[in-house]
Amino acid sequence: MYNGILPLLACVAFCNMSGSYCESVFGFHQTPKQEDSHLHPTSKILDHSLLAVSCYNDCYMSSIIWGWGNMTEIRVPRWWMGGVASAAAACFTQPLDTIKVHQQTQQDVNHSIVRLTMNVIKQEGVLSLNHGLTAAVLRQLTYSTTRFAVYEAAKEFITKPGEKISFSEKIGIAAVGGIIGGFIGTPADLMNIRMQNDIKLPPAKRRNYRHAFDGIWRVYKEEGFRQLFCGASTATGRSVLMTIGQLSCYDQFKTMLLDRNFADNLTTHFLASLAAGGVATTLTQPIDVIKTRRMNARPGEFKNMWHIITYTAKLGPLGFFKGYILRFIRLAPHTILTFVFYEQLRLNFGIKACS
Repeated sequence: MYNGILPLLACVAFCNMSGSYCESVFGFHQTPKQEDSHLHPTSKILDHSLLAVSCYNDCYMSSIIWGWGNMTEIRVPRWWMGGVASAAAACFTQPLDTIKVHQQTQQDVNHSIVRLTMNVIKQEGVLSLNHGLTAAVLRQLTYSTTRFAVYEAAKEFITKPGEKISFSEKIGIAAVGGIIGGFIGTPADLMNIRMQNDIKLPPAKRRNYRHAFDGIWRVYKEEGFRQLFCGASTATGRSVLMTIGQLSCYDQFKTMLLDRNFADNLTTHFLASLAAGGVATTLTQPIDVIKTRRMNARPGEFKNMWHIITYTAKLGPLGFFKGYILRFIRLAPHTILTFVFYEQLRLNFGIKACS
């Protein structure tokens, strides 16, 4: 208790003696008013003391509880920032995601990335590369908002802001966030895959959803409520691996860089997110192929999950890594943009806390 009170008294004394209004210690500045010159010395001391208490209160009052030390102000992200950052990133990477879905749903042919892209543009036009953008944004606003919010809330629950937690704990809370976020985001994920793949089907077999909400309503009416969660198991499994690869690995890589005297700036965010994107791509690629085939299938096309696995296995082990390069090309920029946007939101609009 005394460890917290003594610095406060020292701050009061310093402000009274120097008249600097805590500027040199806490960075606060206040220009003395001309009309204060006629005040009694006792009133000036009281005025300076109250200002010292005000300066101290923002961050350093916590030292009364935790003890005097190197207290610094940090910014803690708000619950919605992960979803907004991911949705913004999706607007830039949707064309790559569309080509990835086309490549993963190939079976008897194996067109290159360039040829697939040219075929889509030739048949449907350049704007078709952004087909399903509303579903992609909706997916990020449901799926990513949830997993980021759960991850950050769990971190705040088990430790104080700014304190480090072990990598195993990060993996554990990322897995929990991935489970919840993956399940909640399944309907939007279903719409995203169907709308992206619709342009490669013959006109008679196209679903022609106008937008994500139209697709969700039509699936509910034509195929039933349960069909909205078609592929939820694979989507949830993928979400767990994705959240571990992105959030926990990004957090760990960023911590490692900061421990090596990197600043909390754009360079650090870029390097950590690039490494996390590579880990996430490798972890999730096989299950992403299975999920894509499951969600894109028509009712009755596959008997169960094992049927999809054996069907894909006919292409050999590499069949489960179909579209890996394209997916990394898509996921790495998406991960980088997500965390760059996320960190900028945190640094500029996050909640102030003490570390």
